[in-house]
Amino acid sequence: MIKLGFIGVGNMGGAIIKGINGKLGNTAVFAYDSNPEKLENIRILGATAAGSVDEIAKRCDYVLLAVKPQQLDEVLAEIKAAGNERLVIISICAGISAEYIRERTFADSKVITVMPNTPMMLGEGASAMSCDDKVSEQEFAFARKVIGSCGITEIVPPDKMKEVIAINGSSPAFIYIYAKGFISYAEKVGIDKDAALRLFAQSLIGSAKMMTDSGMTLDELIKQVSSPGGTTIAGLEELYSGKVIESAVRACEACTKRAYELGGKK
Repeated sequence: MIKLGFIGVGNMGGAIIKGINGKLGNTAVFAYDSNPEKLENIRILGATAAGSVDEIAKRCDYVLLAVKPQQLDEVLAEIKAAGNERLVIISICAGISAEYIRERTFADSKVITVMPNTPMMLGEGASAMSCDDKVSEQEFAFARKVIGSCGITEIVPPDKMKEVIAINGSSPAFIYIYAKGFISYAEKVGIDKDAALRLFAQSLIGSAKMMTDSGMTLDELIKQVSSPGGTTIAGLEELYSGKVIESAVRACEACTKRAYELGGKK
């Protein structure tokens, strides 16, 4: 039996525990959180509450780190003290490299890094995952099954895990602020904002499916909506004049720059 432990049962850790419930087959799930209240209903989700990081680290084959940045060093020190060098560490801590974790645990630690996003809480996550040759194919496949229980996963090279933060980790916030413009317009012209939100949100869902399933390029999809001399063209001209594509690229670059700054501290 595989033993999987969670350290941290906040929004993301809790979402993954909920997502894997009944999906991993011959796997026992354990969870620890420094806030005991978060463990009160953990059994309903198919997990067993643990009393400490030490218990998780000694008892489990895999441990998923879902802790706040200010807690990480202490947790890694406790994992090292537990002495289980065979432990596979799955980290969803943004911007934290495998090297950082190895420096604070064991030189040959098996580390899988994950960049998830908040839609994971609804089972609609988009998570980038990475590892190096210290992790076996079987170990990575198990970790991918765990993370994939809450959405899709994509493999990214280890040296691009900071760059990918802008693409899937931070991008929901970028999408939400873009959405605010459309909802503000709806209110301005007297359209009920809740109705507008539902219409715009479904348009995002449908547009996303067109991007992934239609087989068309982004330029082809734009052209499909844009009749010559029509309303869409008029709106697109405003977006182009506002350099919306360049602004999106700059937002991603700023996000990545900050990730490297934070990574330097971590």
